[in-house]
Amino acid sequence: MRGVTVGLVSGAVALLLGQLGCLDAWELPTWNWRARFFSPREQVSPQIKLILLDQGSLDWVQNEIGEGWPWPREIYGPIAAFCKRGGAQALAFDLLFTEPSTYGVYDDEALGTALQEGASTILAVMEGQQSDTWPTYLKRPAYEVNGVALIEGQMMFPVAEIATGAVAGGHVKGDPDSDGVYRRLTPFYRFDETAIPALGLAIWLSNQTDVEIKVLDRTLQVGEHHIPIDEDGQVILRFKGEQGMPAAVSAAAVIQSELRLQEGEEPVLSPETFKNCWVFVGCSAPGLLDLRPTPIDPKSPGVVMHTTFLDNLVTDSFIKEVPTPAVVVGVLLVSVAAALSLTYGGRWWQAGPCSVLWLVVSLGIGLAAYARGFWWPLVVQEIGTALALVGALGMNYWAEGRQKAYLKHAFKHYLSGEIIEKILRDPGALQLGGEKRELTILFTDLAGFSTFSERLSPEELTALLNDYLTEMTDIILAEGGTLDKYEGDAIIAFWNAPLQQDDHAVRACRAVLRCQRRLAELRDIYRERTGAELRMRVGLNTGEVVVGNMGSSQRFNYTILGDAANLAARLEGANKAFGTETMVSQSTWDQVSDRFSGRQLADLRVVGRKSAVGVYELTGLAEDATPSHWPTFDEGLKWFWAGDFKAALAKFESLPDDPAACHYVERCRQLIMEPPSDWDGVWELTSK
Repeated sequence: MRGVTVGLVSGAVALLLGQLGCLDAWELPTWNWRARFFSPREQVSPQIKLILLDQGSLDWVQNEIGEGWPWPREIYGPIAAFCKRGGAQALAFDLLFTEPSTYGVYDDEALGTALQEGASTILAVMEGQQSDTWPTYLKRPAYEVNGVALIEGQMMFPVAEIATGAVAGGHVKGDPDSDGVYRRLTPFYRFDETAIPALGLAIWLSNQTDVEIKVLDRTLQVGEHHIPIDEDGQVILRFKGEQGMPAAVSAAAVIQSELRLQEGEEPVLSPETFKNCWVFVGCSAPGLLDLRPTPIDPKSPGVVMHTTFLDNLVTDSFIKEVPTPAVVVGVLLVSVAAALSLTYGGRWWQAGPCSVLWLVVSLGIGLAAYARGFWWPLVVQEIGTALALVGALGMNYWAEGRQKAYLKHAFKHYLSGEIIEKILRDPGALQLGGEKRELTILFTDLAGFSTFSERLSPEELTALLNDYLTEMTDIILAEGGTLDKYEGDAIIAFWNAPLQQDDHAVRACRAVLRCQRRLAELRDIYRERTGAELRMRVGLNTGEVVVGNMGSSQRFNYTILGDAANLAARLEGANKAFGTETMVSQSTWDQVSDRFSGRQLADLRVVGRKSAVGVYELTGLAEDATPSHWPTFDEGLKWFWAGDFKAALAKFESLPDDPAACHYVERCRQLIMEPPSDWDGVWELTSK
């Protein structure tokens, strides 16, 4: 029920947003890329051809004939003659001849005569301020079409001298969608009780007889063709071809070809090019200002709208709007299915693939619908699916969160948050056993704790420890550490378990530095409470241990076990031998030396271990300044390792303010008095 409810609500929200037009800004671009995806895969009818007044044609007329734009109208005469010579079905001019020629009435009469003698020609008419009645010199269409859009106002018609050579007129009015892109065309406009067909429809009707035209329930029936129309009486165009347009030739090439044929010469184009074709003439030169944005091309010749209309008509391939009830059912079904899939499969490794699957399904519905000739609101579908997926995940987390919150509240005083999370994700982890893993392990202890604790009452000591341990633990947890346990004033923690942390050594070192600095900030406050300076000794080591639940079958702890943990504990105590506060092992230093500053203290052999380990004093971040006397300490250390204790003593004695150097002074004097028989440079501790 939860999944079904989320799906229904999500689908309903998406449908409402779509109905209100809130998604149009996203929907219309998806229209463009769907059209661009399918257009190259579809071919325009080979019976439709296009003659373009391109920039090359303008340049040719300028250079060869010496005429600029606008051309003398007699120049268009060879186009009509060539189309008739080639056997074209009809010729349509997407050009306006609504004003008398600047070259005089003879120029208009010459074109009118050429059109009469040439192919059957349809001329463009346009909404504009010229005439509020149909002119007597232009043949009035005899179609009776009810329920078509009205043109309120005036129309612009070709001048009489030219119009007398045409067989019909077709409107070239077009309106873009809200984003300025032309995707639709109105088949008929009514003006002065006359139904004016669009130019692409007019050229087809020009050689048809007794065609029945009527509007029936969102369908315009034109003879045997059924054209789907939207609620505004417009058709949705399906653009085809690489550029969304039919095969095109230059107007200059057509004019040259006709003139050459008249002179008995070889033409540039064969007249067979237009045999049995519907031919359109339009403009593609930018300066002629007839470029329109279409889904395929932001600068498409305006005539492409009419060639596309004719192609869709003769191939019955107009895009149909999917009925609203079908959209509602489809969106709700997919939304409910998506929500249910995540309601039952809401784990992280299931949620990702399921979400991708359903979003791809939604996309596939839109693409499949377009391929079948239907317009499906893709963004509405995707939004409904996305809301269902997000809603289902949210409800899953809400339901599971209540259970997790109860468990966390019950166990927060016994287990760390990370352990609780791991148990919640994998209840099977709540059993005895462990795994071998490389960890960075921390042991801390307060120097001289036994001495000052005797001066405090139990209540004061408890309050002090609680304050101190809280401050240190907060930092450790903030750096991703896992608290193992407290042993009096000592803290044991580790990194890289139970959660994987590739930078566990860096996190541990950063936590130690933050703890030491925080303790330094609180030192004066603690001195007032204890009468002593609180200083913390820290040992850090990185190595493989067994980490997991250890104990009895009835009670166990999440803890660590292994030699690497023992070494970390020994290093904490080894600080006393060098007068230092933070000591890290070679294995830790190898992973963090580029991020922190420090110095090598010794090759150390701790109690209980046969092998020696390099140890370092961690002092700060890599960018922090290091003491100027460290090079002298390093030289003393080299002499010490070489067994020249007198030379080492001289170096260390020159550093009276360095606690580690002072301890080396004592060690060197002992070794001078009692020289070792077999020296390996290792400082061996005899106590913990």
